[in-house]
Amino acid sequence: MTARVLCTLPLPDPFAAMVSARAELDVVGSIVPSADLAERLRHGVDVLAPQLRDRVDAGVMDAALPRLRAVCNYAVGFDNIDVPAATERGIVVTNTPGVLTDATADCAVGLMLAAARRLCEGDHEMREGRYAGWEPEYLLGLDLNGATLALVGFGRIGQAVARRALAFDMQVLYVEDGDVPVDPALAGRVRRVDFDTAVREADVISLHTPLTAQTRHLVGEDVLRRMKPTSVLVNTSRGPVVDEAALVRALREGWIAAAGLDVYEREPEMSPGLAECRNAVLAPHLGSATVKTRAAMARLCAENVLAALDGELPPTCLNPDAWAATKPAPAS
Repeated sequence: MTARVLCTLPLPDPFAAMVSARAELDVVGSIVPSADLAERLRHGVDVLAPQLRDRVDAGVMDAALPRLRAVCNYAVGFDNIDVPAATERGIVVTNTPGVLTDATADCAVGLMLAAARRLCEGDHEMREGRYAGWEPEYLLGLDLNGATLALVGFGRIGQAVARRALAFDMQVLYVEDGDVPVDPALAGRVRRVDFDTAVREADVISLHTPLTAQTRHLVGEDVLRRMKPTSVLVNTSRGPVVDEAALVRALREGWIAAAGLDVYEREPEMSPGLAECRNAVLAPHLGSATVKTRAAMARLCAENVLAALDGELPPTCLNPDAWAATKPAPAS
């Protein structure tokens, strides 16, 4: 029986060429409701390669059993997949970490700069013909040089942002619940603090934590009210880490100075009023959106798919317990 791989959206090169050489590749061409995705999986699929807008829950996986052996996510985040349910069913789950680190860090710094220096507000002023000439107190923003940056989450991306921030002579704090290996180049140049200290001291807070039950609405009304009124919030992690309705109030009422967002709580929708906040820099989930990065993600995703088809542990397996429990034979 020919191995079969299913994608909802077409993935960049070289994914199709790599996978098609080993299996039949079926691309839906759009994001479909979970019920429709489950129906397609009932026809027999060895590997599902979803992306972050595809919800892969227990019901979707059950529709693909007993044939489905892996769910290879085209994203570094995997909150769209019920990983414990996959593990219970002996289904391997993978993601694409590492290859998008620098691109996402660049995006976070871009949002930080644009929000701190009010560049998008200035862009609106120019386009709407309201700029009447240079004035001493016109659109004054935050100096990043010497400012304190707090990174909530200090994995690959958080540390990449830290390296960039140090080039601005920022003071860098970080919050991390677990023990993470810290780049030796950052040793002695960053300071670990608790979350409350970060909220109290930071001029800029940048979020780099995964979405979990503990981090959902981590930044809500209480936190926003405790931030400095001159501070900036940046989010390139996952939208629901921030209570977006509370953020709209914070921006409107001046609890904080500005925000730079690349992700949203109910993406692609925004909370009512957010679009009207001129002190919000709003990007449409562009963190990994470079040609080089998306191609690298596609290659890593394909490598995960091919490993699963060949009966080998995929390079970025998130739940090796599933593999150990039901190591599959190679797909023919």
